[in-house]
Amino acid sequence: MAVLVHILITMVAVWLTTLLPGITLGGHDTPAQILTLLAVAVVFGLVNVVLKPIAKTLGCLLYVLTLGLFGLVVNALLLWLTSYLAGELGLPFHVDGFWPAFWGALIITIVSSALHGVVRRARTPGEERPRV
Repeated sequence: MAVLVHILITMVAVWLTTLLPGITLGGHDTPAQILTLLAVAVVFGLVNVVLKPIAKTLGCLLYVLTLGLFGLVVNALLLWLTSYLAGELGLPFHVDGFWPAFWGALIITIVSSALHGVVRRARTPGEERPRV
């Protein structure tokens, strides 16, 4: 269930990035765009799971020297890579270059953090969950 929530949050965050110039989401109708966003969210999640730990390990010194701001560059590069992979998979999602990827990654980080906070707050520890 947590993975599904994470994918849905990523879908919303990626959708918001498509409002930026330089990041485009194709598709002729809304269902096609939703399926594209779902696929892009899964690809972005897989790219992050596989490559982000490697990038953090290799760039550890840069993370320390920039007080974590290098993470934005890494996230931008991962979003740009996701765009490339989406193109290879035939998905109509494209990021035009580094700067659109940078601003898109910043938006994804902020929106994902906010939505994860809302989800965590809704599931307060110690609170009894309703039985279905």
